[in-house]
Amino acid sequence: MTVYNSIGSNKRKSFLLLVGFIIFFALVSYILSRALGYGMSFVGIMLVISGLMSFFSYYYSDKIVLSMAGARAATEKEFPMLYKIVQNLSIGNGQPMPRIYVIDDPAMNAFATGRDPKHAVVAATTGILAKLEKIELEGVMAHELSHVKNYDTRLMGIVSVIAGSIAILADGFMHMLWWGGGSRDDDNKNANAIFLILGIAVAVLAPIAAMIIQMAVSRRREFLADASGALLTRYPEGLARALEKISGDHQQLRHANTATAHFYISNPFKGKREKSWFIHLFSTHPPVEDRIKILRSM
Repeated sequence: MTVYNSIGSNKRKSFLLLVGFIIFFALVSYILSRALGYGMSFVGIMLVISGLMSFFSYYYSDKIVLSMAGARAATEKEFPMLYKIVQNLSIGNGQPMPRIYVIDDPAMNAFATGRDPKHAVVAATTGILAKLEKIELEGVMAHELSHVKNYDTRLMGIVSVIAGSIAILADGFMHMLWWGGGSRDDDNKNANAIFLILGIAVAVLAPIAAMIIQMAVSRRREFLADASGALLTRYPEGLARALEKISGDHQQLRHANTATAHFYISNPFKGKREKSWFIHLFSTHPPVEDRIKILRSM
């Protein structure tokens, strides 16, 4: 498999997943609206609520993530090698240089955030800076810069909004059903009898399905960032070796949080990397072994 084939394949699969997610959201909205007998007005109310939440998270997500990670701004004087690596890779990738942050933590990890390349941030733990060789750290930073260049942080924000909106719709539906909400028109009640049963099932299962799709998109973008990063450095082995060292490190990130886990290059929850198919469905990252295998096949 070539780097270009890998990039093209992952872009197509990400696009199909996103389109499927949007269609799924529309279907869930329709079923829940019909079940209550309100038409699409119910969806409109719920979308206004989720939209306000999304607006705030879109513009302040980088600050929120950095705060939750316990990151601090890194200076060129304090971390000259990291600064130079990010600067050179940014120039080579034709993108604005992001702000650089460091997390004082012995665990090995890194992430990127920000709504677009002009407002991007890359962060690395002191553990990864101390334990990786320069060529390996270049692979990691190329991966994170690829997330920024590919607008993965924005895409995952959109996907999170859709998943969150589905959860809000389902929660709103159950509350209105509990309190006797819904249309009082007898014709509508008869017409919506089947939709009511279907709506209850959807309200229970849709948020779970949305989470599975969200995680699938996240895993697909990780593969894409691996391939794009390998193209940027022209040395896939650097990132492959880095992933081996990161996966072999047993120190868990102190500020690990489920809300921000998908931002990191590797699952920050050490000891929770079970390989069962059920756990894999809800994992934000593809298996490290698969990522390394693909990188070494390029």
